[in-house]
Amino acid sequence: MTVLVCSDLDRTLIYSAAAFALHGPDETMPRLLCVEFYQGAPLSYLTEPAARTLEALSAAAMLVPTTTRTPEQYRRVHLLEKPPAYAICANGGHLLVDGEDDPAWAETVRARVADGCAPLADVQHHLAQASGDFVLKQRTASDLFAYMVVDRTALPPGWVEDLTAWCAERGWRTSLQGRKVYCLPARLTKAAAAEEVARRVGASAMLAAGDSLLDIELLEAADLSIRPAHGELHDASWTSPATSVTAARGIAAGEEIAEWLLEGATQA
Repeated sequence: MTVLVCSDLDRTLIYSAAAFALHGPDETMPRLLCVEFYQGAPLSYLTEPAARTLEALSAAAMLVPTTTRTPEQYRRVHLLEKPPAYAICANGGHLLVDGEDDPAWAETVRARVADGCAPLADVQHHLAQASGDFVLKQRTASDLFAYMVVDRTALPPGWVEDLTAWCAERGWRTSLQGRKVYCLPARLTKAAAAEEVARRVGASAMLAAGDSLLDIELLEAADLSIRPAHGELHDASWTSPATSVTAARGIAAGEEIAEWLLEGATQA
C-alpha cells in the first residue's frame, strides 16, 4: 500500500532567509541546511532535523514535491539525497517522472486550461496596462501563467483586490506570496496532478501540505493535510475539518510539517 505525500515547497518545507522568522540569541539558532543555490548564492534552506525527517518520509511514503515553480526553478532544489520519482511543477502544469517532463500530461493540462479560461496574452496585456513603479519584474511561466515581483510596501490600496476581480471574470485567479503576485488559470491546479500521481501509483491514502491560496484544492483533495501558521491561508484564516495548523511559524513550521507528514504516513 502506497501513501502519497504531496507538499508545497516554498514557505512550507523550504525557506529563504527573509522567511526564517527566527528569534532569540544567536547561540539558540538551529543548524540549517542549504538546499538551493541561485546564481551561485545560497537561497533556500530547511533545518537539519527537517532534512533527516524528509529522508525518513521518502522511505516510508511516496513524497511528491508539489510547487508553483517551473521545472527549471524546481530543479535547483535538492530536497533529498535521491531525487523523488515524481514532482509536480507549474501549479500542476508539468508532471516530472524521474526528472523528465511527461508530455502527455502537459498536453492534457493545456487542453483543459484553453477551455473556459481567457488566453494568457490577454492577462499579460492587462498586467502591463495596470502596472506601476511598484512592479519590479513581470514574467510568464511555462507559457501557462503570469507573475510579477513587486514592492509590497508600494502596492496601491485595493490593487490586488481589483486584479483578483478582473481575473475571476475571465476564469483566472490570483495569489500574493511574499514579493510575487501570481495570475493563473482557475483550471490549473496542483490537485489534478496529485490525483493523477495517486492513480498511477495506486495510492491508498494522500497527505498534503501547503501555505497559499493555490494549495486549497490540494489540501481539500487529501485525506489529511496541514498548513503553517503563516502565509496566505493563515492570513485568510482558512481551514478545513481535515487540515491541521502548525504551532510554529517560519522555518520551524517547516520542521513541524515534516514531522507531521512522517507521523501521518506511518499511521496511514
